[in-house]
Amino acid sequence: MKKIFLLIVITFISLSNLTAQNTYDIRFSQNTNTDANCGYFNAYFKNTPKEIGYSILREGNKLYFQVTDKNWGINLFKKSGDGIAIDVVSKVRYKCDSIIEDSQIRGTILQPVYAKQLVRGFKPTLGDRFKTFVGTVPSDLQDEELEFNILFLNNKVLCRYQRIYNLESYPWDLLDMGVYLDSLTYKSKEITTEKDKFVTKYKKLKFVIPFQKNKAAYLPEDIKPVYDSLKLTDFNIKKINIKAYSSIEGSLERNLELQKLRAESIAKSMQSFQKPDIETEISSAENWVEFLNDISKSKYKNLKNLSKKEIKQKVVGSVSDELEIYLKNHRKAVIILELEKKDKYKEMTTNKLITIFNDFILKENIEEALVVQNSIFEKLKEENSPDKLRELTVPKQQKFVPILNKNSMFKYLLNISYAKIAFDELKMLEKLDPKNIKIKYNLVVLRFIIWENNWEKITIADFKKDIYQLKKIGVKSSLIDRMFVNFHIVKAKKNMIAKNYDAKDDSIDFIVDTYENFDLSNYDYLSLAQFLNYYSNKDDAIDLLDVKVRTITVDEDLLFYYLNLTITNKYNVASNNYRTMMLNAINMNEKRFCKIFNASLNDGVTFQLLENEYLRKTYCESCVNE
Repeated sequence: MKKIFLLIVITFISLSNLTAQNTYDIRFSQNTNTDANCGYFNAYFKNTPKEIGYSILREGNKLYFQVTDKNWGINLFKKSGDGIAIDVVSKVRYKCDSIIEDSQIRGTILQPVYAKQLVRGFKPTLGDRFKTFVGTVPSDLQDEELEFNILFLNNKVLCRYQRIYNLESYPWDLLDMGVYLDSLTYKSKEITTEKDKFVTKYKKLKFVIPFQKNKAAYLPEDIKPVYDSLKLTDFNIKKINIKAYSSIEGSLERNLELQKLRAESIAKSMQSFQKPDIETEISSAENWVEFLNDISKSKYKNLKNLSKKEIKQKVVGSVSDELEIYLKNHRKAVIILELEKKDKYKEMTTNKLITIFNDFILKENIEEALVVQNSIFEKLKEENSPDKLRELTVPKQQKFVPILNKNSMFKYLLNISYAKIAFDELKMLEKLDPKNIKIKYNLVVLRFIIWENNWEKITIADFKKDIYQLKKIGVKSSLIDRMFVNFHIVKAKKNMIAKNYDAKDDSIDFIVDTYENFDLSNYDYLSLAQFLNYYSNKDDAIDLLDVKVRTITVDEDLLFYYLNLTITNKYNVASNNYRTMMLNAINMNEKRFCKIFNASLNDGVTFQLLENEYLRKTYCESCVNE
């Protein structure tokens, strides 16, 4: 399972319009860029590597200044008057029925802590970080939802006032390269279109079914493509994901009722194809995304500036009739079917399957043994242990290499800690079948895991040679490019740890220049965006996701991560397209959207986003009951 880290992104705020309050001995400059007292601080922050992070850590009611590089923190405070003060900001400031004062100091300033105390106080904390004490939360604020802005003082002059955003970022997994079992198979259960001898176990089908106005039933011709596809396969439906959309006119209550009925009618129809129960996941929403996109081309484009409630009041009568040319396309259901290959051995126990498998091996019926082997794998997934594989008696002969390869790789797929064991087993198989492309491909995949986890010394030049060799023996260029992106993901990680930031940036540049050479799944897009952001390349992460997030069927995690990256930029928020994406996010998962405005130390981005008038209006419209 991936481990999540939360990077803290800091933004600078101008010092105009400071509110008069108890400011202790802090002196305020009208222009920090020209103030001689701020010259050293300005240069120091300007030359700070983007990889260095700092934040405020709360432990109980004690507050600490936390840095990722102790020496950077110590060198920041040179003079006795250099220090930090904390502005304690309460979410109460942003109540929907209150008026926000125009002030840069947004809460209660704590007594400053200066260089001598700060430098002496640095102590190691979790995640190779260091912290030093900077204050205590006032007793009258301790039960409120709080955030902590930082006042950086140079010779007691306020030179920087900064608030903290909590933006999710991850030292993410490698892009899924797949492994060769019967065919190239990915963890996401998606497969390539290569025409391998053996059938694959999983696949997905996606359909869009339109609905007529105020009708919950679909027309037979609209669902015929779904029926035809199912009749042509020998798969069972494992899961149905139905996203039902209504057009935006009319009452929300009636629209939700229609959406529910539409989704249920489809699920019932799909269940009629088979006896095994189908796991069904249903979500519904009014189709604001396509509505706002479509009216931007019409004489009603000014509606985009209104609230949802105001738009509904306008889209009635003749206006509704005129907009029907668009609205008719907004009533639909998007269906994703996850199909699983029918398993004729499914009802048998693991022990019975092992007996049948060994009998097929004795008869050298390799093709049927491979089918039984897949059924055994499914049983062992539930047991989460590969121990039973020892009972499969497979001779170490070339003709049995396909089975032996699958046994080794299944251990790795079940538990990554078996990667080195699987690697050693495949090296032995390579001697039996030295030209086997699947074994050579799997060896390179496993070597990535070994290298990333430092389980064995890897010579980089030899490793690159092994990857290039795959291309020479027929592996597609797109898979080679994917491997080289992973190669640089690991290199970036290792250079980041070594604080070799220039080399890390070289790897990032390679990744950005290369990922367009191959197809990315939703999982890949999210992985790569989070990786780029983690390594301080936020703009590249935004560019990666920009096109993907503009459709109503966008993956929820992709959309919310894009919002996470962009919502702190006031210019993004001001655009009409951004409003459309936010409404899409609210329709998908309102609770998750509202959580963005929690405190940065309470899994939100920051509630200080509500300084923005439009975001506050959206929040108060959608989240006041959260």
